[in-house]
Amino acid sequence: MKTPILLKTTQELKKWRESITGSLGFVPTMGALHAGHLSLLQASKAQNSHTLLSIFVNPTQFGANEDFGKYPRTLESDIALAQGVDAIFAPEISEMYPNKDEITLNPPKSMGSVYEGAIREGHFAGVLQVVLKLFNLSSPTRAYFGKKDAQQLLILQKMCKDFFLPLEIVPCEIVRDTDGLALSSRNVYLSKEERALALSIPQTLQKIASLIAQGESDVAKLYDFGMNELKDLQVDYLAFCNHSLEPIKSIIPSQTLILLTCKVGNTRLLDNLWI
Repeated sequence: MKTPILLKTTQELKKWRESITGSLGFVPTMGALHAGHLSLLQASKAQNSHTLLSIFVNPTQFGANEDFGKYPRTLESDIALAQGVDAIFAPEISEMYPNKDEITLNPPKSMGSVYEGAIREGHFAGVLQVVLKLFNLSSPTRAYFGKKDAQQLLILQKMCKDFFLPLEIVPCEIVRDTDGLALSSRNVYLSKEERALALSIPQTLQKIASLIAQGESDVAKLYDFGMNELKDLQVDYLAFCNHSLEPIKSIIPSQTLILLTCKVGNTRLLDNLWI
């Protein structure tokens, strides 16, 4: 299995990109790789001539009181896990943000000011800024994102559409641990007791899915059921919306997204259900 080329500067990335032919799949990450990330890499390798992985803990998407300083940084083990990809781009902050006063992007108000956007002010502006930079540097054919970060995925798809970017955003299914918890780099923050509590998150979503499969479509009833199931957790939001992130009153098959975010101890966990 080939060992990936490690690229540390934007110039190295541009030179490498110019040296390859065929399709390029791109998986942008903040590192601390787990099986969810590896599933994105597998999808890219299956669909493209080459695969590029980026590892960059992006400061502009973290708020003042968030976990930028303690976010896990595990580059050596990440490189070992990523054997088989063609290249890894792991820049320093100064490479991605060489200027003090940079142009920024704002997400659409309707999609970016709700849910995570309402709680994490400026978060999606930072995501759009860094992802557009990475797309411009790598010129990928396809870019792979997990459906766990549903709001991010939908906003990035809209950015590509609105700016006529010549690439395909490929959504990939949520990968779960054996106990059902959606994989996340932040799961390492959970104590044993907190993890046991956190299992209510996927369990509640699955119970809601079962009710919908049995014919329940009234969002108010499903919401009340879910909040009762989650009574032992600090719920930031349980939201029922369409793929434009607009609230709905009744389940619409193939067009419904159920978003759930809870705080367990000091850790915020996101999960969702695409109906």
